[in-house]
This record gives sequence, C-alpha cells and structure tokens, in this order.
Amino acid sequence: MLNIAIDASRTTIAQRTGTENYALQLIRALLALETPHHFTLYFRDQPAPDLFPDYANVTQRIIPWRRMWTHLRFAAALWRARPGVTFVPAHTLPLWFPGPAVVTVHDLGYVYFPNAHPSAARYYLAWSTRHSVRRARRVIVDSLATAKDLAAHYRISENKMELVYPGVNEELVQVNDAGKLAAVRARYGLPERYLFFVGTLQPRKNIARIVQAYARWRAAQSETESEPDTALVLAGPQGWLYDPAWTAGVEGVILPGYVEDDDIAALYSGAQALLFPTLHEGFGFPVLEAMRCGTPVITSTTSSLPEVAGDAALLVNARDVDAIADAIGQVVSDPDLRSDLVQKGYVQADQFTWQRAAEKVLRTLEVAAS
Repeated sequence: MLNIAIDASRTTIAQRTGTENYALQLIRALLALETPHHFTLYFRDQPAPDLFPDYANVTQRIIPWRRMWTHLRFAAALWRARPGVTFVPAHTLPLWFPGPAVVTVHDLGYVYFPNAHPSAARYYLAWSTRHSVRRARRVIVDSLATAKDLAAHYRISENKMELVYPGVNEELVQVNDAGKLAAVRARYGLPERYLFFVGTLQPRKNIARIVQAYARWRAAQSETESEPDTALVLAGPQGWLYDPAWTAGVEGVILPGYVEDDDIAALYSGAQALLFPTLHEGFGFPVLEAMRCGTPVITSTTSSLPEVAGDAALLVNARDVDAIADAIGQVVSDPDLRSDLVQKGYVQADQFTWQRAAEKVLRTLEVAAS
C-alpha cells in the first residue's frame, strides 16, 4: 500500500480554466478507483464540502499560506509525512522535498509565445518546468506534441515520459431543451445563432485572426443574404496582453466574460460551431467538450489539436484568415457536413475518459514509487 500525496491546491480556484479542471477531474477519478492506496490531498484554501466525495482512504489537509505555498508549506508537509510518492497535476514540484515524484506538464506555450506572458511569469515557467521534469521520476504529458517539445527543449528521455490523454467531463451532454437554451442565451445576451469560442482571451488563442475571419465571412453573408445574422461569442476572461483592438468596430462580436460551468453545455449546444483555431494548445479541452454536446468543431493544425480532434473536425491553418473564414462558411451552410462532424465528434470524444486517464496515472505513480 502506498501513501500518495497530491497537490490539490489548484482545484479550489473559483474560476477554473483548463489546467485547474484537469486537476479537479483527474483527482476525482483517482479517488474513485478501487485501490488499497491512501491519498492525502493538500490544499491552500478550504475546499467546498462537495468538491471531493468522502472516501475511507482519503485525507484532506488544508495549509493556508499566501506566498510560496508550494516551496514552503507544501514542501514542509511532505517532509513531515514522507509519502511513498508525490503527485503534482497542475503546478510545479517544490524546490526541496523527500521521495519520488510525478508531475504533469501540460504545454510549453511560453517557449513559442514568450511575449504572451509577463517577464516574471515567463522566467518562473521556464525555471519551474526545468526543475520539475528533472526532479520528477516520471513526467506525465497530455499529448505527443508536448512530449516532443519536452524532448527538444529540455532533453527529457522518452522513457521518462508517460503519455496520458486527459478525459472530458462526462456530465457534458447535448442540451435540446429549447427553453433552457433560450434562458442561457438571455443570461449572456446572445442571439439565437452564434459561433462560439471559449478560453482565456490572449494572443496565443489567435483572437485577432478569429475575429478577422468572422468579419470576412459575415461580410460575404451580407452580400448574399442567404443566412440570418450570426454572432461571434468570445467567452472567457481577458488575459495578459489582451488588446481591445482585436474586436473594435466588428459588428456581431459578443464578449460575455467568464461563463459558469452550469451553462457551458447549453452554450456549446446552441452554437453553430465551436471556432477554436488557436496557435498552441497542450491539449485543447473545448474541442472534445463541444463534440460531446453535438457541436461541429473548427480547429487548427497546430500542436496537440490534430491529436485531439482526429478526423472529427475541420482543421485549418491558424494563421490563414481566409482559410478560417472558408471553414466557417462550410460548417454553417452545409447540413451534411455538420451532421458528419457531429456524428464523428461523438465517437472521438468517447475515446477520452477520466477513468482511463486515472488508471494510467495510478500505474505511473506505482512505478515511480517502486
């Protein structure tokens, strides 16, 4: 039997994005496995009572601290507990702590887009990633793309890495209730027809080109008047280097800000398509989430996205505005293509489950501890 220490500090963040949701869903799936091992979850903030179910083999420890929590308080707790293995799913390993460890590296976006991060954050990401992958006994990666990046930039051996595709939230299902769809649209001020993007609004999400492509497609639609007006909804918080000029003067663009988890299935389900031709993704959760909700997907040929989308999405050159605009036109106007993408999307999304990911992560933790 192992005592497995898990950094669960990212799961209590109020407005979770991809990395925080990864930590939450993976830890939930790990705890649900039938195993003789004991898990100790470490938090910086008090978790909600229903964040994780109660299990006999799980202990929760809250260690309040404002700064350097990982390197001071979490590390000190590990020295006291001396676990069989430590797992950090969504942050960085402490500078100094005992025993073997496993860490997940989600992407190296800061290498490809250094200006998309404040200088201090970029330097910390570079240092912490280098430290974590060298200190860890095993490194979990979300995609082959990230594995190749780690090998190229940090000379990490393939034998040290474990490819574990994340799951997709199985509670996400297509919403067909017209009343619920209308209520959610009203909550965010959306029209009946819209294209949907969700994510932090920052340069590597390719927001400027997405808006330009939408504007070109919308202009062509206005000339033919073959379809009713369709909005572009850019959902998510504004990130570092967000530029209001990206959307300035473009009619039909709606910025609802962060959207609640309870509304996301309806927002996907009501969309004409998910428009997600981003420049770099460690995994790209919205692609699979949209597929589970029966929404056609337009995404890009970069980084991990072809792995995630398979043949169930339209793949475009993310730097080609005309290609993105053409893809919008195809998905919106061709019902046979839409139907084909929807059906393939269901099949593709079903391949990614949190139980499968958790089983593979648990085996990795056992190997690292041995």
